[in-house]
Amino acid sequence: MYWLIVPKEIQELIRKMHPDLKKKVKASLGIIMSEPSSGKALMDELSGLRSFRVSFFRIIYRIADAGRIELVAIGPRKRIYEETTRILRRRKRGSDK
Repeated sequence: MYWLIVPKEIQELIRKMHPDLKKKVKASLGIIMSEPSSGKALMDELSGLRSFRVSFFRIIYRIADAGRIELVAIGPRKRIYEETTRILRRRKRGSDK
């Protein structure tokens, strides 16, 4: 089994979701933890990340070393990939300082 690392902002987002969607997201996280490669591998700027479909939402995550899975973003498919790219750029700028 893998350890799931969930940033505080994603924890808050999940907490505020509609109960039906929250249930689907939590079930999907269970699937991801038991079978990390179940999500679709992303390409180009998002290479190294995976996307798992939950209705009209996507869970974006990374399989890290030492049995860890790091959640990067959760959101509607319509804009999640652009938002994930922004998140990664912000993190990169923060680590360059």
